[in-house]
Amino acid sequence: MPRKKSPTLTEAELKLMEILWRRGESTVADVVAAIPKKEPLHYSTVLTTMRILEQKGFVEHRQEGRAFVYRPIVDRGEARRSAVQHLLSRFFDGSPEQLVLNVIDEERLDLAELERLRSVVEGDTEPPRKGGRRG
Repeated sequence: MPRKKSPTLTEAELKLMEILWRRGESTVADVVAAIPKKEPLHYSTVLTTMRILEQKGFVEHRQEGRAFVYRPIVDRGEARRSAVQHLLSRFFDGSPEQLVLNVIDEERLDLAELERLRSVVEGDTEPPRKGGRRG
């Protein structure tokens, strides 16, 4: 029976998903070639991780000759939302307010970042949609 779709990605899984989101459909060999040289992974490690990603519901594959061609079926935004929901439920009792207050208390936000937050809260601007922080 397939594993239940996990809301979170390990660091290794995220590294491979970033490659797939950037490249689109790719074979394991394509993914291995796209991994930065300073952080090499063996073909078998990438293959195993791709299979895990498929079991978790993040990618699917089709066969092309002898090779499997993988493609992401969860986009970056959906993965991000799922991870935030998981974080909220595990550490902040499902409260976005507690998460935001924790970030404000624990992180050193500069004045410009705090001003952007104020603008979003007051409805003057839209929150950032892609890529995280604006700047």
